[in-house]
Order: sequence, then C-alpha cells, then structure tokens
Amino acid sequence: MKRKTSLLSDLLDLISPRWCAICGTRLDAEESLLCARCEKELPVTPFCESPYDNWMARLFWGQFPIEKASAWFFFIPHAAPSHLIYDIKYHDQKEQGELIGQIMVERHQPYGFFDDIDAIVPLPITKKRNWMRGYNQSYQVARGISMETGIPVYNDVVERTHFTKSQTHQTAMERRINVRDAFQLVKAEKIKGKHLLLIDDVVTTGATIISCAQELAKAEGVRISVLSIGYTKE
Repeated sequence: MKRKTSLLSDLLDLISPRWCAICGTRLDAEESLLCARCEKELPVTPFCESPYDNWMARLFWGQFPIEKASAWFFFIPHAAPSHLIYDIKYHDQKEQGELIGQIMVERHQPYGFFDDIDAIVPLPITKKRNWMRGYNQSYQVARGISMETGIPVYNDVVERTHFTKSQTHQTAMERRINVRDAFQLVKAEKIKGKHLLLIDDVVTTGATIISCAQELAKAEGVRISVLSIGYTKE
C-alpha cells in the first residue's frame, strides 16, 4: 500500500522514523506498514479473486448463510509475516490494526468485495480479555476498513459470553467444542435483513467464526461474509 505524502508527513518521518512491521527496515516516505521487499514476499492469498469459492469459503458452506470469504495472506505460525498479527494481539500495536484494515481494502476493493456489505462486525472478545489487552484487535481492523469504505462498524450486536482457552494446539473437534455457545446475539433487530462482514485476525478451522456467525444468523434475513488478516492452510 502506497502512503500519501506531504511536507508534514516527510517532516514527521525525519523526526520520528517509521519501521517495517515485518523486518524492521526503515520505511521510505511512500511506504505504509511494510517495506517493498516484505510486501513483495508476503504470501498473499488469491481469495479476493474468487471470494464465493475458495479454501476458506468452503469451511463455512452449510454452516451459516455464507456469501463470500477472503483473507489477506497465508498465515504460518512464527514465520516472519505472522508478527503482523502477533503485534496487534499481544504487543499493543493498536494503530497497526487500522493500517492492516486499510491495506485489505486496497487489496479487495478492485474486485468489488465490499460493494454490497451493509455493516462490519468485528469478532467480539470478552470484557476480561478486552480489559487485559486494552482493545479488540478485530475492531481495530474493522475501523480501518470502515475509514476507507464508509461502511459502519456494528460493535454491539453480538457479545462473547465466556473466556475460552487458547485453541492453538487443539484439534478441529476440540476447537468446535471450545467455542460452543461462546457468543450471544443482543441486537437482532439492528441487523435484520442485512449483509454483514465478519472480521477476524486468523482463520484456521473456522470454528470461532462459525460459532459467532450462527448466532448472528438467528436474526431474520441475515447474510454473512468473512474477512480475516490470515488464513492457515492445515
């Protein structure tokens, strides 16, 4: 993503340099978040080109009224690009989430991915986790998308009802059990008949997305699309 520059931004870069979120190289004036080398080497998925039928979309077929699904890049735990996600989840890089959202718009907008979306719903986290982290990383990404598209963010229509343990080393079945009844729809009328874009950081088995989307689908006439930063090929 190319950054808009001005005399003020050039001056700020001189006073307070910006660094690549992956390799730590100093960014040029026109670079945003990633240096040219890391952006070129990022394992970007092709899902935006066929959002109705791809590996990620197929995880959700028959689970809820899915429209389309996409992710920015293929996520490999502990590989260099994974730090884009670890930083916004664990290292207090709140603003980086918004930048990622804006970059994903630039990636997906040419394919009309957002054209019929009515509202963006960030995957909720519990109040306890939000207090511990200070923010919801999916909400930050949703804000970045909203800033670029003008689509409103609905951050109050579904709630996380309990604090589930990490799913990192769990099987697909264990993940589904872990997030069973983890969400509660609280404003069904607000989303009635709408096409929602559900935002998450990483999709692996899709268990968490499915649990949340099934709760959202209790509202009449809801359609759901999914967008995440990373997608894990198992």
